[in-house]
Amino acid sequence: MLPSPAEDPLPVPLLEREPELAAAIRAVDALCSPAPSGGLIIYRGEAGIGKTALLTEIRRRAGGRCTVLSATGAETMTSVPFHVVRQLLLPALLTEPEDRLRRLFGDRFELTAPALALAPPTGPLADPQGVRDGLDRVVTRLAEQQRGKPLVVLVDDAHWADAESLTWLAAFAGRLPALPLLVVLAHRSDAYADPRTGPGPGNRPDARTEPAATLLRRLGDQARLTVTLSALTEEATTDLVRSALGHRTDAPFCRELWTVTGGNPYETVELLAQVRDRRIEPVADSAGRLRDLGASSRGDGLADRLEQLGSDATRFAWAAAVLGTDISPRVAARLAGMGRDTADDCAHRLREARVLTGTDPLEFTHPLVATAVYRAIPPAVRTALHGAAAWAVTDAGLGAAAASRHLLEVHPDDDPEVVAQLRDAAREHLAVGAPDAARRCLERALQEPPPPEAYAEVLYELGCAALLTSPDATVRHLRSALDLPGLAAALRTDATCRLAQALAHSNQLRQASVAVATEAARTPPGPARTRLQAAHFMYESFRAAEDDPEGRSRRLADLADRLKGTDSAERALLSLRAFDAMLRGEDAAHVVDLCDRALLDGRPARGVGWTDTEWGFETPAMVGIAYAFTDRPDRARDLFEEAVRAYEISGWSGAHLAFAHTLLGLAHRRAGDLRQAETFLREGLRLADRVGTGLAVHWDAVCLLIDTLVARGRTAEARELADRYAFGPPWPSAMVMPDGPSVLGRLLLAEDRVREAVSELEAAGAALEARGRRNGTWAPWAYDLVRASLAAGDTDRAARNAALARAHAERFGTDTALGEALRCQALLAAPDEARTLLSRAVRHLEASPSRYEHAQAVYDHASALACPAALSRAAALATTCGADALTAQAEEALAHHR
Repeated sequence: MLPSPAEDPLPVPLLEREPELAAAIRAVDALCSPAPSGGLIIYRGEAGIGKTALLTEIRRRAGGRCTVLSATGAETMTSVPFHVVRQLLLPALLTEPEDRLRRLFGDRFELTAPALALAPPTGPLADPQGVRDGLDRVVTRLAEQQRGKPLVVLVDDAHWADAESLTWLAAFAGRLPALPLLVVLAHRSDAYADPRTGPGPGNRPDARTEPAATLLRRLGDQARLTVTLSALTEEATTDLVRSALGHRTDAPFCRELWTVTGGNPYETVELLAQVRDRRIEPVADSAGRLRDLGASSRGDGLADRLEQLGSDATRFAWAAAVLGTDISPRVAARLAGMGRDTADDCAHRLREARVLTGTDPLEFTHPLVATAVYRAIPPAVRTALHGAAAWAVTDAGLGAAAASRHLLEVHPDDDPEVVAQLRDAAREHLAVGAPDAARRCLERALQEPPPPEAYAEVLYELGCAALLTSPDATVRHLRSALDLPGLAAALRTDATCRLAQALAHSNQLRQASVAVATEAARTPPGPARTRLQAAHFMYESFRAAEDDPEGRSRRLADLADRLKGTDSAERALLSLRAFDAMLRGEDAAHVVDLCDRALLDGRPARGVGWTDTEWGFETPAMVGIAYAFTDRPDRARDLFEEAVRAYEISGWSGAHLAFAHTLLGLAHRRAGDLRQAETFLREGLRLADRVGTGLAVHWDAVCLLIDTLVARGRTAEARELADRYAFGPPWPSAMVMPDGPSVLGRLLLAEDRVREAVSELEAAGAALEARGRRNGTWAPWAYDLVRASLAAGDTDRAARNAALARAHAERFGTDTALGEALRCQALLAAPDEARTLLSRAVRHLEASPSRYEHAQAVYDHASALACPAALSRAAALATTCGADALTAQAEEALAHHR
């Protein structure tokens, strides 16, 4: 047994940290000022450099004036989702009465509270972005309600924070300067280099550590101050040695101790403690013993020290290392296979040896100690301890998710019960918004492996779990599941539809279409086959190019035109048919009738609603889009407002909500409310940017926003947006809404790049005509090609396209299409005929909901008439719809007539 340390505690002054501490105190002062300002401070440095001591002192200094919340990352807890967030928030939230707690969460309680273990999940799948938004709201409200004692958040060992907590914190950090909230975070300086090696939770070869390094870099970019802590100088080390061992300590002894420890504060204090334990005289003759003593406080040396404490203490320390943090002495004793009295004695000896601290719960004295003990456990023993810990957690009723971090460390052993536990844990993780944690559990379940009859089901579950985070992995797993026997018919259909969805998300629309068509061919007639057929039609419709567009449209019309919309399958087919007929420029009245039949009392029916997963959000979206382009933007707006509400209530804050805002922008653009359109489109783009890059919703939002900015006369902004998002060829495999090449041609024309505009618009027209897509409101290439051709001096081409646009408009029959076609023809007519055509265009557009196009027609007609009253009206209409450039044109023309 190691000798006991002296009764007097070893003094540990905070040396050479005055500037770092002063920076934090200044930030606390700013937080407590009459005009509080928050922010993020980051301290980084090597292990043992004193980060924890610095945060402890900041906590002490801030505690009298501020409300301090704290958390510490742990190497053994990196796989536990929201572990750090729970440490931070639960102490504050658990003291709140339920009514006040719900007010803190607002309408996000059902979504976010399960992630904090405050309430059971309300559904099988929580949107991760929605959970993060809910955490934003809770922390913001906590910060705002701390009257007189502003909020300080301390996070130590952030390099070991779980991915879910770190992802939230990295996103939330951008809001800190505007909040009365100071976050102080500490992590190892080598975390960027991902130095973690050896056995241990989070250190497996498949552990995703690079995202953590990326998130720490993002946090560093947003910090108001980042400080790298340095080792102690020889002078500071000498002061520390003499304060611990007496002022008569020899200088050579101090110098050797500094050399051995490298000025690392933790190693210095630990080595001093061992010097005191062994009653070593701090004189020059003893300096030679320091190097061996220093080695005993690290790695193998610490393992040797444990052995000196005896086998019982070693087993207890191993059990504690497996449990990680908040160590229950009772559970540790159970894992170590010893009684209570023996466990109490072991804990006492480990406290004396500076391995453990506390009573119940126990903690390791330093993360370096915890790591050294954990890595000293023989692999077979470590695996057995994790297995025992998993069942102990399960027996305690803490749930499969809590046990899963231990099951992840157990060697595969063909155990169906382990597979079942891991599948249950994955479901629990998905329900709280942690799909990556679910993925890890299911990947481990496959290694067990599952029984043959369940293997395909586990692959299916793994594919579904990866859908939100890794479409490529989803494709791989679902294809494997479909290639194996064992999937029930309903699961085969669902797996195929999810496979197609993942392929579509990966810009592989043709493969998505083939996948559902192939499965439909082998599925007997019934609802499942109808669902697969509808999905096939949808993906073919969304493709930018397809093999037999006319044949597909004909087959879809034959299948859907006779339907009444009596069930979800019929409504889905009617939605597809309405969307396709709109694109083809068929009779708009028929398109609207199809849309009406696809809805129930003007709203999506249950089963095909915005949050229904069987048919997907595309079904009601296609109805709304068809309405928007058939002069029914009011109905489209109602549907899209319902989508926003549905996603906000459900906590779907990712791509779905981004798309809903984009669709609302579309409805306002088609109604001619350009200001509102821009507002919703920018919000849709902002939400999309939070999710990823290059998504389908990015293309749609950027396309619509460019069109809106050009309409407002802000061509330079539109170009900057196009360049920033690489809007242009190569186009994605999915169509862009509205037609991307047409909008790019419109932008080029607005920039007076006439030759390029002609080329782009001609190519767009040829591609659309080949597919039979003749809706000039969706794809206004012909209108703009007329103007570009005239600018290039090619009146023959202008006349051909004006006639084509008129023919398409007559077939489609909306007032918007007819008015726009008449405006184009007026460009080629003699003055008297032009005035007549423009008069008719004004009447059509006045009857339409398209206020911007109406304002354009009134301006054109007023200019042709040289009528000041009409010009004044055009200026007023343009101002109302937010067409700033058109307003300026009309006012300038009006000034010339005064």
